[in-house]
Amino acid sequence: MAKNESVKDGIIFPKGPKNDAYAQYFVGQSYLQGLVNDPEVNVGVGNVTFEPGCRNNWHIHHDGFQILLVTGGEGWYQEAGKKAQLLKPGDVIVTHDGVKHWHGATKDSWFSHVAITAGTPEWLEPVSDEEYASVEEDK
Repeated sequence: MAKNESVKDGIIFPKGPKNDAYAQYFVGQSYLQGLVNDPEVNVGVGNVTFEPGCRNNWHIHHDGFQILLVTGGEGWYQEAGKKAQLLKPGDVIVTHDGVKHWHGATKDSWFSHVAITAGTPEWLEPVSDEEYASVEEDK
């Protein structure tokens, strides 16, 4: 049984449906619940839930930023060239314009965060199983 199973039922916000629209940019299964659906607001706000072992590809936000508000479970955040950070509820990550990074669940825990995103994402290569395993070993 995975840790933090309660995350799959939603913590603060609903888990949302399977994240099929962005599935090609994830290794494993994620879920996405949009939280702000106002066409006059030029910032995306969504609750993203990751099954154990799920992570998104390396990516960069251009002409914007991304803020992650961790709401449940355990996950990882890593910027290119830096050591990965273990994330737990209450952690806040700010990713500035142009910074290559990825985030996702630990191998044995569900993980959830609210993502506040401005700008245009550039999706890059997947986080390889080898990269991911090395982060997990440093845990």
